[in-house]
Amino acid sequence: MSSEKPKPTAMEQLIRTLDLEPIEVNLFRGNSPQAGWQRVFGGQVIGQALVAAQRTVDGDRHVHSLHAYFMRPGDPSVPIIYQVERLRDGGSFSTRRVLAIQHGKGIFAMSASFQQDEPGFDHQIQMPSIPGPEELPGEDEVKERFLADAPAALRRYWQSDRAIEIRPQSFTHYISDAKLEPQQNIWVRATGPVPDDRLTQAAVLAYLSDMTLLDSSLYAHGTSIFDQNLQVASLDHAMWFHRPVKLDDWLLYAQDSPSASGARGMTRGSLFTRSGELVASVAQEGLIRKKANDQ
Repeated sequence: MSSEKPKPTAMEQLIRTLDLEPIEVNLFRGNSPQAGWQRVFGGQVIGQALVAAQRTVDGDRHVHSLHAYFMRPGDPSVPIIYQVERLRDGGSFSTRRVLAIQHGKGIFAMSASFQQDEPGFDHQIQMPSIPGPEELPGEDEVKERFLADAPAALRRYWQSDRAIEIRPQSFTHYISDAKLEPQQNIWVRATGPVPDDRLTQAAVLAYLSDMTLLDSSLYAHGTSIFDQNLQVASLDHAMWFHRPVKLDDWLLYAQDSPSASGARGMTRGSLFTRSGELVASVAQEGLIRKKANDQ
């Protein structure tokens, strides 16, 4: 009888990746899955930094916002050290600053604020009216219809096991050089169970918030993040957590890009439950630079 342990699912691997090792007061160690990528996915660093910060805050205070900068590419072959600075603990709010370090240098910095739950005014914008996820192509259909002639980078992405499944409303920007409106709607969901605690749920939501966001800044220019002539990278990332979400169903990620200039693209996103509840808002600016040898 074989004694080999079953390979963890992509979601189980993500939960392990977000479960940091405490190594000293205010210091944590995080590792990256060995998936063959040259850089650490930005959403992983956001999620791990949020976990590190949350673990220095009382359990009745939950993240309501974070603001972060990506300073250097993450190296997936070595651990990331997260150093937390406890800036303030007030009557109902706590503030933390996190520095992620590799090879003796900062690669990422984040400030986050946490608050006790309390009642107050309540309103939100409406969710866009689009087809539900069941009406859009699933991953098997996407692979069959689009991947045969797709760029190698796009094939590799869609063929890998992922903790988050995505169903875009449209694939036009991947298969056409037409200049489109800089907006997109994408259904996203966890591919496995997420633990029923708000820290893990917020960290997974932060992880997926970095997915597909920069794409919309390239729509108006007839290209995508898989264009080998582009240098694309997240520069900063801000996120506001409006309402708790269990991540046990699809979320709609409605995105748009109000501006691109100076080799940077600005993007915004709203995350809704299937029933239309707004759970988070995101803003990000990214590098979208043509490579020097591109004429």
